[in-house]
Amino acid sequence: MVSTLKPQLGANPERARSHNKQLVLRAIRHVGAAGRAEIARASGLSTQAVSNIISDLLGEGLLVEQGVRSAGRGLPVQQYAIKPDGGYAFGVEVRPTAVFTALVDLVGTPIQTRRIPLRNAGKSTILDTVSAQLDICLKDSRVRKGALMGAGIVMPGPFGDTGLTGTESELPGWNTGDPAEIFANALDLPVFVENDANAAAMAERMNGVARGLDDFAYLYFGQGLGLGLVQNGQILQGAFGNAGEIGHIQVLVDGHAVELESATSRLSVQAYLAVQGVSVTDMDELNSLYSTANRHLLDWLNHAAQALSSALSIIENLFDPQTVILGGAMPDDLLDHMIARTALPARSVSNRPDRTHPRLMRGTSGRMTATLGAAALVLHQAFTPTIAEAR
Repeated sequence: MVSTLKPQLGANPERARSHNKQLVLRAIRHVGAAGRAEIARASGLSTQAVSNIISDLLGEGLLVEQGVRSAGRGLPVQQYAIKPDGGYAFGVEVRPTAVFTALVDLVGTPIQTRRIPLRNAGKSTILDTVSAQLDICLKDSRVRKGALMGAGIVMPGPFGDTGLTGTESELPGWNTGDPAEIFANALDLPVFVENDANAAAMAERMNGVARGLDDFAYLYFGQGLGLGLVQNGQILQGAFGNAGEIGHIQVLVDGHAVELESATSRLSVQAYLAVQGVSVTDMDELNSLYSTANRHLLDWLNHAAQALSSALSIIENLFDPQTVILGGAMPDDLLDHMIARTALPARSVSNRPDRTHPRLMRGTSGRMTATLGAAALVLHQAFTPTIAEAR
């Protein structure tokens, strides 16, 4: 596998030691168990600086010695790896009808995942539910709260009072106030808040098909359709955290202009099938329809592929990604069908002969991708040499 990690120069260790620790953790996560010299090459730091930082990280319980490896001539090389139980992250996905939670270790392996129905989507109900689930999760897993590095919260956008306020995916009462501050006060933890598409993109970057990619787009199939954008390893958020509301752009389907999510989302397929007299309440039922080649579902998939082709042209020419990934709350078979039938636009900056990744790919994080992505938001801060704001 060819490395796509972009080396970054470390800052002055005395003034930015935490920055250099993040560089080292990022390098080890990318290359796997490695020796000091290899970590130095991947991080852009000197071998001596890496040795000092490794000593600190071993003392903090974030790294573990992983045996020795023969390097030809000379002494065997001590290997170092991320210590899975060196820290944990709590991920929360808030939907109008349920809260999903995940506790993951330092390498992103899920320890626990849960789904909790909501009796209503009021702010106090959501806060009480999330707080209670954090306590239950820590008790059942026997993880100390002090070992938690923070909580990631995923909520459907848009954030704030915007021209899109009032759409069906919005949670009532959350378009005022700062969600990060509200959750931080309730949980007594550092909190990172993102929309579901951005979190899903981060889940794929941590442990999915986008691992090792620094510039990609993620089309997230939730109730609507969102776009998560990662550029130079960072989520592109926009001025108010609302970048990527692609579901509301106009595309052509059979010569008619329609909103993208009205032709591609989960609500779209349910509405289309309902008109044909076919009721679908969950994704397993969609899978069953697909397995029997239901003609109404196949018609919808063909229309969705047209819409995606138009969207792909926009995404590629605006953002020049390494790839565009499809994922979220849509069965894998349906995503694969759409990918196979989406026409890749010829007039695109992504239509180039030296590509190393397909232009369109399916994510591998599954239906819990946004929940796992919420936890990945926390881990991302540990492995990324930038200063992220958490309350």
